[in-house]
Amino acid sequence: MKLIPYLSIAFLSIILVNPISGQDTTEPPVELTTEEDHQRTMELLGIDSLRRGVNGSNPDAPNYVNYDESKANPYPHLPDPLLTKNREEVTSAKKWWNERRHEIVELFDREIYGRVPGQTPNVNWEITEVTDTTIGNIRAEKKRLVGHVDNSDYPHVTVNIQANLVVPAQAEGPVPVIMQFGFIQLPPFLKRLQESNNEGDDSSPNWHQLVMEKGWGYSIIEPNSIQADNGAGLTKGIIGLTNKGQPRDLDDWGALRAWAWGGSRLLDYFEQDKQVDATRVGITGHSRYGKAAVVAQAYDRRFAIGFISSSGAGGVKLHCRNFGEIVENVAGSNEYHWMAGNYLKYAGPFTWRDIPVDSHELVALCAPRPIFISSGKEGDLWVDPKGMFMAGVHAGPVYELLGKEGLEIDEFPPVETALIEGDIAFRQHSGGHTSGPNWPAFIKFADRYLE
Repeated sequence: MKLIPYLSIAFLSIILVNPISGQDTTEPPVELTTEEDHQRTMELLGIDSLRRGVNGSNPDAPNYVNYDESKANPYPHLPDPLLTKNREEVTSAKKWWNERRHEIVELFDREIYGRVPGQTPNVNWEITEVTDTTIGNIRAEKKRLVGHVDNSDYPHVTVNIQANLVVPAQAEGPVPVIMQFGFIQLPPFLKRLQESNNEGDDSSPNWHQLVMEKGWGYSIIEPNSIQADNGAGLTKGIIGLTNKGQPRDLDDWGALRAWAWGGSRLLDYFEQDKQVDATRVGITGHSRYGKAAVVAQAYDRRFAIGFISSSGAGGVKLHCRNFGEIVENVAGSNEYHWMAGNYLKYAGPFTWRDIPVDSHELVALCAPRPIFISSGKEGDLWVDPKGMFMAGVHAGPVYELLGKEGLEIDEFPPVETALIEGDIAFRQHSGGHTSGPNWPAFIKFADRYLE
């Protein structure tokens, strides 16, 4: 047998072992199905089983979803965002910023959304295409962007963030931009669903046109290009890249924080793009992407405003509400990857009462910046519009402490009522699971801050 010289062995060790972390970078990501990873997470928690979620489609099912408001609040006493863990009242902005806000962030990190690693890879943004286009009757410039995430520490996982940026061609300087978690090219099934949800005249302006008519720009970032929307993908995407292909620990970040992280990296790019006023960038998303949008606004104080559409459970809806989708659904194998692994225990040995924070405190983390909470009605009860409204109401004291105004009223308003006079806004349109009918009200609300 031919012997390998000592120098060659040393050289090979440099290739095979990451010199910084000392970890072997030659092994590909661990392959687990969603069910296997979900079970692994339960075993880490010492949980044999979880309570099942509610059934939203079969009224005859024994676990059919609750839409009876009289049964909706089994735990009516919410955590107080202005009371520290040492039971001290927060009566000054200084105590909020220096102490209480950090406590709330720590609880969300550990128990709800997971922690972003202390160091994440750099993202190098590339403009891959620039085209002239027309939005409505407004000439515009569209850039196609790709954010190449540095994977030199673990080449087995590649992450290229897909996004675009559209700005008015005649803009005389940097413009405000609304960033949306969504699809650059809408998949056919979602396009059909969107068309079926939109009511009225099909010639009415879409949100792109409404934004452009204000002289603002818009951007779309694709969450699935940051992190896959399933448990099997947790050893890939940005989460898998930072974990070098290994499964998550119980307080590692889930997909919602990963998507929010990607939005923040696009905001980094906007700070370098002379066509964008990066101090006036809003964040929006609908449904699961509405969850990502409020997480992004809560954690990144650079986002100037948020339009949070039908975010529901895991988003702005109160965790302790028994109405529509509940904690047990989010902790199930179809959705658990959005959250930290620790979240599962609140559908197992612990109850909703044991969750140390709730979504009104997530809204409070957005203070003092404006936030517009919204939903539909017909077919949108699953996201619990009143539970989201209540979160806005109970975030009000933090806004007021910081010199802003909460919601105008604390009683759930009639459908189509636009509550947009305060810095927390709310509107429920009469249609289905779509953001479309609420865009005009959001534009009017945002005009106070972005003009």
